[in-house]
Amino acid sequence: MTESMAIELAKNAMTMILMISAPMLMFGLIVGLLVSIFQAATQINEFTLSFVPKILAVMAAGALFGPWILNNMVTYTSSLLEQLPNLVR
Repeated sequence: MTESMAIELAKNAMTMILMISAPMLMFGLIVGLLVSIFQAATQINEFTLSFVPKILAVMAAGALFGPWILNNMVTYTSSLLEQLPNLVR
């Protein structure tokens, strides 16, 4: 395995990690922003009010985007396993 192959593997892995985590992070970010605006408008500073909706949003995003995430992970893993003989040399 050459240095460029290792860098390419790391780049592809990081890209995959960012791609499969983005939907859940975005849902959490949007809900967190909405809850923060609500808390600022009503001056309710309850910790659970900001924590529980974000957890529910991330779980909903996981359920909604789960098949897409799983498909991407299976495709990436199968392509990585197909490339394995070339990486060992």
